[in-house]
Amino acid sequence: MKSHETFTLIEEITRLDGSKYMEISDMVQNGRAELAAERGYIKEVRILQLNIPHSPHVVAYEDYVNENYDMPTEALDHFEEWEKPEKIQQEVNMVLKENGIG
Repeated sequence: MKSHETFTLIEEITRLDGSKYMEISDMVQNGRAELAAERGYIKEVRILQLNIPHSPHVVAYEDYVNENYDMPTEALDHFEEWEKPEKIQQEVNMVLKENGIG
């Protein structure tokens, strides 16, 4: 279901092939990623930083995710990696830079 997520953390997700990527998220979505790891849809998720500042870059990414993705419930049967067009990836990169990650 569509919702309005307010992103508050940075996490590292390890895909099944062992590759990793950084995601901007919140505690609910981190919990869904933990559940996905338990169910074998991803290898691992770990929080890198909590309580990130709610910068304009975070807001831009939140808006993109909230407009384009449905938030998974506990009944999830796969893990959906949020695709990031170049402009959105630049916003994520700025959030990582603002928080000294990456």
